[in-house]
Amino acid sequence: MNAGYAAALATALVWGLTFVSTKILLVTFTPVEILFIRFVIGTLVLFIIAPRRLRTKGWDEEKYFIIAGLSGVSLYYFMENVALVWSTASNVGVIVSTAPFFTALFSSEKKSRWFFIGFIAAILGIAAMSFGSLEVSKETLLGDLLSLLAAATWGIYSVASKKISTFGYSSILTTRRSFLYGIIAIAILVLFWNGWGTERDVFTAANILHLLFLGAIASALCFVMWNVAVSRIGAIRTSVFIYLVPVVTVVASAIFLGERITPMTGLGTALTLLGLVLSGK
Repeated sequence: MNAGYAAALATALVWGLTFVSTKILLVTFTPVEILFIRFVIGTLVLFIIAPRRLRTKGWDEEKYFIIAGLSGVSLYYFMENVALVWSTASNVGVIVSTAPFFTALFSSEKKSRWFFIGFIAAILGIAAMSFGSLEVSKETLLGDLLSLLAAATWGIYSVASKKISTFGYSSILTTRRSFLYGIIAIAILVLFWNGWGTERDVFTAANILHLLFLGAIASALCFVMWNVAVSRIGAIRTSVFIYLVPVVTVVASAIFLGERITPMTGLGTALTLLGLVLSGK
C-alpha cells in the first residue's frame, strides 16, 4: 500500500478509537484532567520531534495561535469530553464529524446547493440518533448538543489554522504553539474541576496506556502521519479518510463499550455520513 494511503488510514482508525479510549478514562478521571494530561504528553512528543523554537512576527501572527489553541484544543476537546460523560461514544463520534460543515460556514468560500442539502441530511441524522436512542434523557440530549457545539468550535479552529498555514512555518511547530495556548486554558479549568482528594486508582497500567495513546499517538504522531498523507496523496484524497472516523467509533463502541446500534442509530449515522459526502460535492 502507498505510504500516504497507509498513513491516512492509520490516522482515521486511531482517531475513531479516541472516543472509546476517553470514555473508558472518564471512569477514573474528570474530563479536564484527561484533556490536560493528553495535551501535555502530545506537546512533549512534538518538542522531541522538533525541538526548535518558533519565532513569530509578533501579535499580528500570535493572535491566531491563541484563537487556535482556545478553540481547537481547550474548548473543542473540553466539550467533547464532557459530552462523553452524558452521551454515548458512538453519538459523540458521529456528531463531531460534522465539523467540516461549520468550517465551510465560517469560511468566505461560496457554498453550492449540495452543501445545504448535505447539511440538512446531517442535522436529520443527528436528530434521529439523539431521539431514537434506547435511553433518551436530558443528559444524553445535552451531551449530543454539546457535541454539535464542539463541531462548531472546530470550524473556528480550522479557519484560524488556515490563516496560520500562510505564515510559512513548520506545521509541527505551529501545532505545538497552539497546543501550548490550549494547555494554559485547560490548566485554569483543572484548578476548578478535578478529582483531587478522592479515592482513585489512577496509575493503573490500563489508564497509563490509554493516556499515552491519546497524547503521544492520537494528538502528536497522528498529526505527523496526516501531514505525510497530505504530502504523498494530496489533501482531497486524504480528507476522504475522515469519513471513516465515525464508522470506526460506532463499531468500536459496540465492541468495547457494549453500546447497542439501534435501527435509529444506524439510520442517523448513515444520514450524517451521507450529508458529509453530499456537501463535499
